[in-house]
Amino acid sequence: MASLLLTHIGTLVGLHPKGIMMLRGAEMAQLPVLENAWLLCEEGLISDFGTMDALPLQLPNELETRSAEGGYVLPSWCDSHSHIVFAAPREEEFVMKIAGKSYEEIAAAGGGILNSAAKMQLATEEDLFEAAAIRLNDMIRQGTGALEVKSGYGLSLASELKMLRVIRRLKDSFPIPIKASFLAAHAFPIAYKNNHQGYISLIIDQMLPQIAEEGLADYMDVFCEQGFFSLEETDQLLTAAAPYGLKPKIHANQLSISGGVQIGLKHQAVSVDHLEATDEAAIASLASGNTMATLLPSCSFYLGIPFANARALIQSNVPVALASDYNPGSTPSGNMNFVLSLGCIKLKMLPEEAINACTLNGAAAMELSALTGSITKGKKANLILTRPLSSLAFLPYSFGQLQIKTIILNGKIY
Repeated sequence: MASLLLTHIGTLVGLHPKGIMMLRGAEMAQLPVLENAWLLCEEGLISDFGTMDALPLQLPNELETRSAEGGYVLPSWCDSHSHIVFAAPREEEFVMKIAGKSYEEIAAAGGGILNSAAKMQLATEEDLFEAAAIRLNDMIRQGTGALEVKSGYGLSLASELKMLRVIRRLKDSFPIPIKASFLAAHAFPIAYKNNHQGYISLIIDQMLPQIAEEGLADYMDVFCEQGFFSLEETDQLLTAAAPYGLKPKIHANQLSISGGVQIGLKHQAVSVDHLEATDEAAIASLASGNTMATLLPSCSFYLGIPFANARALIQSNVPVALASDYNPGSTPSGNMNFVLSLGCIKLKMLPEEAINACTLNGAAAMELSALTGSITKGKKANLILTRPLSSLAFLPYSFGQLQIKTIILNGKIY
């Protein structure tokens, strides 16, 4: 494959040294940059970079050269929490929200996750793949270069397998790393409303063995929340998933202080996600381990619920990632540029902290930071090239305005 040389880069952003897998606390404000730079991509990887006054004379024979014309070059966004495989959008619930109905009231009226689950039963694998592929292509064009996708709208053996097979097709069809999370423990199906243990047994005895046999998932996820899965049920499910090699990632503390963070840490979860409701105990427990705190500010924005306390987490030396939570009910958008802006505007993160949270720490929340998330020699050449910017802060400042000019994936213009 031809090599790609980017020249006249105004600022090359995120030059973290090899071996830095995640950033925590005060480290998150450190975002190394190089002004007036060039960058060389070979065999799909970042092979070298430097300043324009030291552009090497010896370059590969088959070489495409592209001027960045003073734009910024950053690592692609690493979105570690999404639900992009779904059968249909739920804009009717959007209207109910406008009319003042709460998340809980919409769920009680047959909306919410169970609404998506009912539509999922009727959708074909081909329909699901085609719809998810359109969403994913949009996300890539908005700068996403690595993604995690969850099941969880199936809530039956056949439908959960169908979702996970679609995610595997996305992995095989798109040029970015994709991780799959098994989230049958997203809600209790109506048939098991009064028989929680019956549904948990279905997950443990039938779903987990089949998923492991087909190699369909990387992670086990549970929605640990009042009205969904209790601490004891979450503990039981994560314990059952461990022998199959499915590492935990859990939804915790979205609507209440549930103790879900501590259950996640007990099982050494790769990440605990949401955290809109946290207390000192939850933050202190996160500070003691390497579990990523993944915050989803566009979910808070859309639902009108409190935003996660990013400042307290960072001040307590916790590693923080930002992700989109793209789903049909509470975050119908996968635009990581908007997530970056919300990280600054609503979570009061510095631009450098927010960019690190959307790149290297997002990669770490998918165990991909040896592969992507920073401008580091040997990492995937998945890059964002922007228009010329007056400063790095202009990127989150100009919310809703797409500043991206070119997407590069595996060292090629996408």
